[in-house]
Amino acid sequence: MTKWFSAPQAIVFARVTKIAQTTFAAAIAFNLGMNPTLAGDPFRPDKPHEIGDKTEAAFKAVFQKGNYQEAERYLNQAISSEPNEPLAYAMKASLAYANKDFTSLDTYSKKTLETGQKLIEKDPLRGNLYTAVGNFLEGATMITREGAGGAAQALSRLRQVYQYLDKAEAVSANDPEVNLIRGYMDLLLAVNLPFSNPDEAIQRLENNAAPKYLADRGIALGYRDLKNYSQALEYANRALKSTSENPELYYLKAQILHAQGKRDNNRELIKEAIANFDTALSKKSQLPASLVQQIESERNNANNRLKSFS
Repeated sequence: MTKWFSAPQAIVFARVTKIAQTTFAAAIAFNLGMNPTLAGDPFRPDKPHEIGDKTEAAFKAVFQKGNYQEAERYLNQAISSEPNEPLAYAMKASLAYANKDFTSLDTYSKKTLETGQKLIEKDPLRGNLYTAVGNFLEGATMITREGAGGAAQALSRLRQVYQYLDKAEAVSANDPEVNLIRGYMDLLLAVNLPFSNPDEAIQRLENNAAPKYLADRGIALGYRDLKNYSQALEYANRALKSTSENPELYYLKAQILHAQGKRDNNRELIKEAIANFDTALSKKSQLPASLVQQIESERNNANNRLKSFS
């Protein structure tokens, strides 16, 4: 990432602002994801780390079902019964962002950082990892609150993110949780910033990250942004095989199909995209209102494009 930090400040600040404002929710949601179908630690079949039951239930609600209301209920319980789990606060920050509750975003970003720092002594890997996540959240909060005016502070936070990710990786370079979060962050930056190569991040997710369906989802997002739609669709379908209840994955698949259909001037791909938008919207009651509005807007755009073929 040293090349990224040497980029001209004007470009860096503009890109950081874009990342925080347009992809923050997706980044955090993916970064904090876990496979809820497994008991205990879903990342590590051997030598599991301690994670609270209520926090795990919230993961299941968001990342398997795509049910944000259910997740909110579990997270409120987790904060009461599992107050030392930084992941619970990070999830609360993510939901606050999705609901445009920026006061709560600030509060839970700080709590993520605080509990991550406290965890370092007991669990250096996860403590350093979520100290990195906490710094990422606080940097994104600065951009959300101050726009380009907060870019300098956000850039400083991003440096700290990678310092703590390095410390977590030093504990265990092949740890699946570390590789999931770092792989996604690296890929997010690589597809949005100059002088970056996404191949290494994709390989990190492909080879060392777990759970697999979240690694596949991240790779699909990366290939989508790189406009490699055939690869993006392949990985989106892989993720759907094990998380077919999640409407956000149908939304992702719809985005990929719509973009590919637009590029190739392909009516059938546009029709398939609309069908996937509709599948996502069939569960709109469990999604944040802002996300529903975005899906509806993109669905309308696809429908208008379909009409243009007539």
